[in-house]
Amino acid sequence: MGKYDAYLVCENGHGVNDSYYRSPEFNKSFCTVCGASTLKSCPNCKNDIQGDYHVENVFSVGGGPTPVPDICKHCGKDFPWRSKKKLISKTNISTDKDDILLLETIMDRFHLVAKQIRQRYDERSTLDIKDEYDTQDLMHSLLRLYYDDIRSEEWNPSYAGGSTRSDFLLKNEKIVIEIKKTRSTLKTKQLGEQLIIDIAKYKTHPDCKLLYCFVYDPEGYITNPRGLENDLNDESKEMKVKVKIIPKGH
Repeated sequence: MGKYDAYLVCENGHGVNDSYYRSPEFNKSFCTVCGASTLKSCPNCKNDIQGDYHVENVFSVGGGPTPVPDICKHCGKDFPWRSKKKLISKTNISTDKDDILLLETIMDRFHLVAKQIRQRYDERSTLDIKDEYDTQDLMHSLLRLYYDDIRSEEWNPSYAGGSTRSDFLLKNEKIVIEIKKTRSTLKTKQLGEQLIIDIAKYKTHPDCKLLYCFVYDPEGYITNPRGLENDLNDESKEMKVKVKIIPKGH
């Protein structure tokens, strides 16, 4: 028969070493994940925290580390990290992220990111934003920071006998993100006409409560970006429209 080793755990619940006695070389005074102090004994009854189960002369292969227990098997009291885990879980459930603020932040910093990724060590290959597809690829990567369900190239309902594709649909948030990149043939007049048509189409989309039109204009083809934004922004209840042209002030 075997026996349980002691578990060295940090105060925030990160498992440091599930074989305190058998493998003392892995013991640490502080957690390498969060820096909190470590303990191997229950603060209430002082008995060892239950770790890995060892059988003499038998070595297990694989299986991963032993799960960190939340309750002491000797006294039945919660370990210090259990209340922290509950608080984190409750906060994650109750907190509603401000999607407009998140998207505004991503879009405001898009041009800075686009310039930064060009600065690679030893001239290594990178993503240089040359067209609308490059713009979509970088935006998709940035959206991944905050959103799990991002549906690209989602079919839109038909409009005036035809149908189009949106660039990204955040289905859970009911947000559609339409992406444009200006060019010599897509300046203020042409862009405004395209966006007006797009806005009309998206009003029939069942999953679009907010249409966010992101226009990347690194060459400065748009002569009055704030004016175009103000003309097209709409706060109506049926479907809000926000237009963001980046960068400005050429």
